[in-house]
Amino acid sequence: MSLDQETVKRIATLARLKLSDDRMGPMQQDLNRILHFIDQLNEVDTSSVEGMAGVNTPSMPFRKDVVNDGGYVDKILENAPEVACNMFVVPKVVE
Repeated sequence: MSLDQETVKRIATLARLKLSDDRMGPMQQDLNRILHFIDQLNEVDTSSVEGMAGVNTPSMPFRKDVVNDGGYVDKILENAPEVACNMFVVPKVVE
């Protein structure tokens, strides 16, 4: 697949890019190289490759929702410059 200059201008307009005439040629070449690479990827046989993720993936096993760490409030707040009601006191940022 090859893009002509009119198509490149349309793509630039849709992407809200202002391309000067001297940048149109290099942009056309870059886009054509990208499309050529995509065509090469489409030729690769992936029928024997199992998908890694997608809509039909089996559900992941869930772990139990239990607290397995914590209870260190005193240790955490030891280095806080100011503490109130077992919480960090921070300066007001919204006026």
